[in-house]
Amino acid sequence: MGRIFSMDSPLFSFLNKVADLIILNLLTLVCCIPVITVGAAITGLNYVCLKMVRNEEGYIIRGFFKSFKQNFKQATIIWLIILLVIGVLAGDVFIMSYSNVAFPTWLRVALLAVGVIVIVALMHVFPVLARFDNTIRNTFRNSLYMGILTLPKTILMMICWALPVVITLLSFQAFPFVFMLGISGPAFLCALLYNKTFKRFEPEQEIVGDYEWTVAAEGEEEMEEGIKKAAPEELNEPDKMTE
Repeated sequence: MGRIFSMDSPLFSFLNKVADLIILNLLTLVCCIPVITVGAAITGLNYVCLKMVRNEEGYIIRGFFKSFKQNFKQATIIWLIILLVIGVLAGDVFIMSYSNVAFPTWLRVALLAVGVIVIVALMHVFPVLARFDNTIRNTFRNSLYMGILTLPKTILMMICWALPVVITLLSFQAFPFVFMLGISGPAFLCALLYNKTFKRFEPEQEIVGDYEWTVAAEGEEEMEEGIKKAAPEELNEPDKMTE
């Protein structure tokens, strides 16, 4: 019985992670209030969630604001681009729905396809920004290719982000739980899904004697070959996961 409530027990570890996710969720909500800082807040959220998945978390608040500050400029520009694209797509849907003009079917299908592509890219764009160092253009491009190459996981990520909304609509009494874990919970589950994908693009460091060698991670060559066929830019990895 004592082992269940010991500091090293699975129960204590689980409760500790839940507490960290609640803190992270509230922190993200507060940092999203100015609206323009949403991109940087979501980037910081993904940074900490990935470290939690890898059991590398240190100070939750310090890690969050480290990524928030480091990626603020790129994250803000990416967020504004996303808002613009969503606004244009929403405007097009509104016009097609309420206009007296009969729009051709192919145009509706094309609009739907663009919407799906945008959602696929969005599932990885802030996690990629939190983990890899790249230009804004290449961040979008690599996010899209990652989403397509791991499509089943991408669909699961969409479901994870949709769950809090569905739960709230089905039972408003569950809103307090959604308020505490509605953002960090899905982000953590998504980190579990894309963690292995990211590792394929991260070089491993092997120390031999006084020298450090970079060794390709398992499966990296296959994934890199698949991505190069689609002609994206190379993913560059800085020391973004080091505190």
